[in-house]
Amino acid sequence: MVRTQIQLPDPLYREVQRVAREREWSIAEVLRRGAEAVTRAYPAGDREAAKSWKLPPPLTARLLILEPEALSDIIRGDDEPNMG
Repeated sequence: MVRTQIQLPDPLYREVQRVAREREWSIAEVLRRGAEAVTRAYPAGDREAAKSWKLPPPLTARLLILEPEALSDIIRGDDEPNMG
């Protein structure tokens, strides 16, 4: 396992802490699961999309997924997300 250091905006860090506390996970586990979800959303080999992709602005609002359990399902890969 690789050790790294990151910087998070204060509001995002507080949300990460909240999720960790509610799920009884470490902050590292929350971030690992988030990274896993992002890497699944952007699979390797999609070079054409990668060329035109631009970094979106930081999230300042609530999550776009309306059902919290849908996020868990996405992370675990249990089924397709229910976006409302």
